[in-house]
Amino acid sequence: MLDANSAGDKTAGAKLTSAKLTGVRNAGVSIAAALDRAAIFLKQQTGWRRWLIAFLAGVCAALAMAPIYALPLLAVSFSALILLLDVSPSMPRPKRSAFAIGWFFGFGFFLAGVYWMAFSFFVQADEFAWMAPFAVSGMPAFLGLFAGAATLTASFFWKPGAARIFAFAAAWAVFEYLRGHILTGLPWNLVGQALAGSAIGAQTAAWYGAYGLSLVAVLIAASPAAGLGAEGGAGGKAKSILIGPLAMLVGVGALFVIGGVRLALPEPAPASQNFLRVVQPNIPQREKIDPSLWGRNFNRLLELSQGPAPKAGRLFIIWPENAAPLLDESKTALDVLTEQLPENAMLITGAVRRERNDDGAEKFFNSIMVVAQTPRGRRPIGFYDKHHLVPFGEFLPFYEVLDAVGLAQLTPYGDAGFSAGSGPKVMSAGGPAFAPLICYEVIFPGAMYPKGERPEWLVTVTNDAWFGDTSGPRQHLDQARLRSIETGLPMARSANTGISAVIDGKGRILSRLPLYKSGRIEAALPPALTRPLVDRVGDWLFWFMIAGCLAAAWKTSRRARSQ
Repeated sequence: MLDANSAGDKTAGAKLTSAKLTGVRNAGVSIAAALDRAAIFLKQQTGWRRWLIAFLAGVCAALAMAPIYALPLLAVSFSALILLLDVSPSMPRPKRSAFAIGWFFGFGFFLAGVYWMAFSFFVQADEFAWMAPFAVSGMPAFLGLFAGAATLTASFFWKPGAARIFAFAAAWAVFEYLRGHILTGLPWNLVGQALAGSAIGAQTAAWYGAYGLSLVAVLIAASPAAGLGAEGGAGGKAKSILIGPLAMLVGVGALFVIGGVRLALPEPAPASQNFLRVVQPNIPQREKIDPSLWGRNFNRLLELSQGPAPKAGRLFIIWPENAAPLLDESKTALDVLTEQLPENAMLITGAVRRERNDDGAEKFFNSIMVVAQTPRGRRPIGFYDKHHLVPFGEFLPFYEVLDAVGLAQLTPYGDAGFSAGSGPKVMSAGGPAFAPLICYEVIFPGAMYPKGERPEWLVTVTNDAWFGDTSGPRQHLDQARLRSIETGLPMARSANTGISAVIDGKGRILSRLPLYKSGRIEAALPPALTRPLVDRVGDWLFWFMIAGCLAAAWKTSRRARSQ
């Protein structure tokens, strides 16, 4: 009887297992069929409909960035872009179509990603508001050229199946790299930045940097399209269609598993005790640039900076960008700092610095000043001048020409704006050496400090008050997090209206102050980590990965032809 029951149980179990497998198989076939129908629908679109879909796909891709972090939309957007690019060579002007599709995708991506620039033109609305529509449409239109160039380049290597995924990812990553370097560069919202919403997703940037992270992100996001787009139904092709989505899931899982392991690795103890006091005064931008309010603004910063200092170690007080204009010229302000700041505190502050030539002409610099105790009281003992200036924001390119037609830069210093400093710098004044960065400079991978002069930490001062409560300040913070991961260095970030933060060498945000809150962060300075691979080899691994993608595209296309 027991044997009969046992045999019956095994038979029932086998039937149940078989039924489950059949259900899974049927579900897979249904999913594959739905994906294939969507792919064929996209391929059938022509003219303005194709361009509109490309534009909307770009907008959706931007939603994967801060503050929404809708990462699944990256897969939807880039897979749709691949399918839109599946244009038959027999179609009229296929290369022109490839460029147009990429441009419309890029235009949507950057329109939704950098719309916040418009807010800066309304700070001084009476003078600059008329420029906002041109900036909001003109900048995405220009940046869209890089996306169009990427899709055009990829179209020369377009082959069915996975080959086109590798070719497209390589082309996209190369043109992101070019976007970060041409005409002073603007590596804003690199696709890999979508993974910087949490430290765990961005850890592999320590190997191949932000550009390599973008290459990986695009490969993963576009992979669902690998087996899609063929004519006919999905029935017998279900397995090949589902390989792409499964590859995406495996890739995402690998990124986060690797990130979790790296975050769990032990870290060195700090060599000495150093403490941070990061100040966020929350001063509206119109009040910040009003000379009649400089004294009041200074007092607000000073009030937030006071209080007892740690008994052991050094205290670094950090003020945001342009916090103290012409501080080195005001003996009164320096004497007040001597009297009211803790004795063992060193002030690192954003400032405006002025130089006069022999003929009386003035030059202004967007600077960081280090103010420390000297025999004469607190005095500036070093400064750094911002060298990577924002075109039209901090200086006016082609000044003589553009000034003649009534254009001006947003920053109200000098006729042509700020003058550029000499380059990256490492500063030290008896404590751990740091690399100073001012606002926009933190978005440039590999440009934190001079080669061979690695500091122990990074200081970023910024003023995102220009951009309001938008995605801009949040995207800016994510880029700062990537710089810490790439260098293995902690960062103290002081922002006028937020988001101020202390970030460790693995990109974890240890403390932060939200937008539009006045306050300060008190924290110990985290230790510097061992130099990450990308900090030692630069972009070489990224270019090796590009070569690997091109080799994979060639190999997979050959394999497809031989079958």
